[in-house]
Amino acid sequence: MSSVKANTLYNILSYWFPVFLYCLLIFMQSSYPSPESVPDWPYIDKLLHIAVYALLGALLLRAFKTLRIQHNLKLVMILSILLSSLYGISDEIHQHFVPFRNADFMDALADMIGSVGGVCVYQLFSSK
Repeated sequence: MSSVKANTLYNILSYWFPVFLYCLLIFMQSSYPSPESVPDWPYIDKLLHIAVYALLGALLLRAFKTLRIQHNLKLVMILSILLSSLYGISDEIHQHFVPFRNADFMDALADMIGSVGGVCVYQLFSSK
């Protein structure tokens, strides 16, 4: 196997496979009805949305930094935020069709906030 093919395979398995696997896990979790009991903490569901999509944003940023566009940091960060936010919106749409689930604009907003936060925090720590 040539070194270019080996490097490409390594990038796919190390950087892009975690993104796809994590998106699959989000989709699978969203396919189940809402939990019957949720801890009685204010806004815990929004904090969970922020955390989940912060990780997705960070994973996307990490993966995009392996592409040719890696030297255009603004583009890489914008793409990471945009894709993770769009996935959050699509997940809310998906939940609209799942029995005992509903689509919530505030959840989508929390997903977008998490995406921005995850990308910014990852970039801050990866640049040091």
